[in-house]
Amino acid sequence: MHSFNLGIVICCSALISGCAAHPDPIIDMKGVDQEQFVDDWNECEAYTNEIHMAEGVAKGAATGAAVGALYGAISGAHQSDQAAWGAVHGGTVSGLDADREKQQVFKRCMRGRGYRVLN
Repeated sequence: MHSFNLGIVICCSALISGCAAHPDPIIDMKGVDQEQFVDDWNECEAYTNEIHMAEGVAKGAATGAAVGALYGAISGAHQSDQAAWGAVHGGTVSGLDADREKQQVFKRCMRGRGYRVLN
């Protein structure tokens, strides 16, 4: 697959996976100190930024492209088309997995600081 096509596929995968990115958790705010909450929120969010989504999307896209090309070679389908679809699928799945991990890290961090995370 041409590097230009791979770049387009990776960008599309990142955009698709970004659509679901990091919805805010629902936190029971009863009795919560607002200033401390803002500080804790920012610190927990900083931890989630340690998860590099773009790298995971690129690796997933590359793996998906290889699997798609292999499938195309075995099935007789057009290899570059199969590689492109494999890249989109692999990149999207990897991006969604990384987003899910970010959400879990954030919620665990907030729970660890004593907040009641409801979702």
